Amino acid sequence: MSSGSAHKKAARVVGETLGKWHPHGDLSVYDALARMVQDFSLRYPLIDGQGNWGSTEDEPAAMRYTECRLAKTAEAMLEDLEKDTVDWMDNFDGTLKEPLVLPSKFPNLLVNGSSGIAVGMATNIPPHNLGEIVDALIVLIDNPQAELIDLYNPETGPVRGPDFPTGGILYGADGVADAYRTGRGLIRIRAKAKFEEAGHDRARIVITEIPYMVSKASLVESIALLVKSKKIEGVTDLRDESDRDGMRIVLELKRDAVEDVVLNQLYHHTQMETTFGVINLALLDGQPRVLPLKDSMQAFIDHRVSIVRRRTEFDLKKARERLHIVEGLITAVDHLDDVIRLIRRARDADEAQAGLMNRYLLSENQAKAILAMTLRQLTGLEIEKLRQEKTDLNHKIENLESILASRERVLDILKAEFREIKEKFGDGRRTTVELQAYDMQIEDLIPEEDNVVTITNTGYIKRLPVSVYRKQRRGGKGVTGMDTKEEDYVVDLFVASTHDFILFFSSKGKVFKRKAFKLPAAGRYARGKPVVNLLERLDSDEKVEAMIPTRDFPQDRFLLFVTKRGRIKRTGFVEFQNIRESGIRAIKLNEGDELIDVQIARGNEEVILASAGGYANRFPIDEVRPMGRPAAGVAGMRVRTGDEVVSMALSTNSEAELLTVLSSGYGKRTTTSEYRKTRRGSKGVRTTSAKYAKGRVVAVKVVQPEEHLLVTTKAGVVIRCAVADISVKGRAARGVRLQRLGDGDEVVAVARVIEEEEQDRALNAEPPVEP
Repeated sequence: MSSGSAHKKAARVVGETLGKWHPHGDLSVYDALARMVQDFSLRYPLIDGQGNWGSTEDEPAAMRYTECRLAKTAEAMLEDLEKDTVDWMDNFDGTLKEPLVLPSKFPNLLVNGSSGIAVGMATNIPPHNLGEIVDALIVLIDNPQAELIDLYNPETGPVRGPDFPTGGILYGADGVADAYRTGRGLIRIRAKAKFEEAGHDRARIVITEIPYMVSKASLVESIALLVKSKKIEGVTDLRDESDRDGMRIVLELKRDAVEDVVLNQLYHHTQMETTFGVINLALLDGQPRVLPLKDSMQAFIDHRVSIVRRRTEFDLKKARERLHIVEGLITAVDHLDDVIRLIRRARDADEAQAGLMNRYLLSENQAKAILAMTLRQLTGLEIEKLRQEKTDLNHKIENLESILASRERVLDILKAEFREIKEKFGDGRRTTVELQAYDMQIEDLIPEEDNVVTITNTGYIKRLPVSVYRKQRRGGKGVTGMDTKEEDYVVDLFVASTHDFILFFSSKGKVFKRKAFKLPAAGRYARGKPVVNLLERLDSDEKVEAMIPTRDFPQDRFLLFVTKRGRIKRTGFVEFQNIRESGIRAIKLNEGDELIDVQIARGNEEVILASAGGYANRFPIDEVRPMGRPAAGVAGMRVRTGDEVVSMALSTNSEAELLTVLSSGYGKRTTTSEYRKTRRGSKGVRTTSAKYAKGRVVAVKVVQPEEHLLVTTKAGVVIRCAVADISVKGRAARGVRLQRLGDGDEVVAVARVIEEEEQDRALNAEPPVEP
């Protein structure tokens, strides 16, 4: 049943296989047959099928409905089988012989892969591109001392990695290198997807290739269930548009969905990303061995060397036998008349044969060949053909003997045959190699967006999108940001990206580091969760006093610390890059002192420290020398009896505007030049009139007119207003009303929201130009 013969019923093939060779269940034989037909199971199918042989979502039709015949690739595996190139063994009942191995012209184990399990062992070999494997075999033939880098290179080849029949993306090269180096490794495969415009500011994700051995139907079903359960959000429609031209699974997205995030969620939660565990286990000389790539290729080369030598020996034997016969025929032709008389006088064929052998010293086979000659072979032309055949046979024998005498000749034959196989069956890669792949972190599944992070005086923390807070005019009533208890109120809030690190500085001078997306997400009216659950090593009498969002820890930045008693310290930011889960010491505190604020500094700023009693001290930051992390700092402001430092602001421009917010809901803008420069450690100057203040200072901040503020009260009410709506007043003025407060309520926290460029962070962009 060759590739050129008619197709035969699969049931007939299965029946003959069961009856002659392997008496297993018919389903197991038919499954194996079907796998050799399917171009999505084998990289280079070995059987040419006709009928419904299944797909990535359907099983094959029953064997009575399908037909098959050998493919040309299978014929290449069987070529020279009749030339005693391999050893044979009895079949199960000893009536027939079957080969122990096949004299394959290409390494089917590497090219098509293999998967199987036995007692105490398993094998799982990925498929490869035939052309790449052939090129690597030739490299190894030319240089038996070749290293792995000479055989495998994901960029230049010859082998660039496994090549799966269903395509997809080979994600990362480390697992492949491990598998080729040791024979074992984990390979990640991803589905291939693209983004398309769907109109009306919408997009869609189109999946065109899926990982090897993944059922398309199961994949679509799992995606649908995840969308329905809202584990994957942002998908409005899912449909399978696959046809005979290829696979096409379409996911329509919501208008505000982030395509990359949805795709990463699909990779994380579905079989759009799978792991192929490579176990390159094979039988070598009858023993199971886990083979690295080079050893596998060398074993195949040795196998092919044996095949070529045995084939050559077979051809040499046949050539010598034929030469022996031809020489006998030529002897008969040279003595034709005598031979004819001898044969005519003989009583029977045996007497004629004996006479020829005795008179002309011929062998039995030569004598039989002479007796079998036809009259046409006695013509002059046929006689010349015999003499030419003898010459050709002598040349052939000489060539075959030289092949057997030279390993280089054998290897040259191998290379020529490998190139022929590549020319005949080679094709391009189907699986794309992604070299810049990285391990997907959990934040890849989280949309990057700005969040408002709040923390209460009793230690409840939460985050929610900044878009929740709508803009209002100065003097509005605000929206409720948290449903707080009477004794529970917001004491700090800031804006950070979900992908930022958050540094938590405690009142006792310790620092902790967490990712922003790990903070509890909660609704506008929720209280959040206790920060002690997030920072397990926080003491019961310890509070979080400052939080800083950051992406990295540059060496040219500093952290500036200030305490309630006016101590200040400057420490390099890079010293806080490696923070243990349990936290580290950020500043040494004196007895009774507490850390109240931490900010990022460049080293060219002026520092403004403000006290609750309405005083402010302005001095250059270079008066604070850099210190190590465990240091206690130096005096920044001498506070009066009963007063304490409550806020710190940094400025690089004497004409910058300083915002002062009072607990009574009033605020103002004042140019920093109105605060005369003093020295570090002085008592400072008035920042608000004690007569009209009607409240203590809550915060001072350097602001710009285009910025917006989030002002939070003890009751959890938040108002968002533009800085431009706040009047510019003198240093001693009370200011204007920022927020109408309820009975017993007071302002407790102020944060800025920079809307241009989605909040340029101090570490990742130059600071805004101050007026």
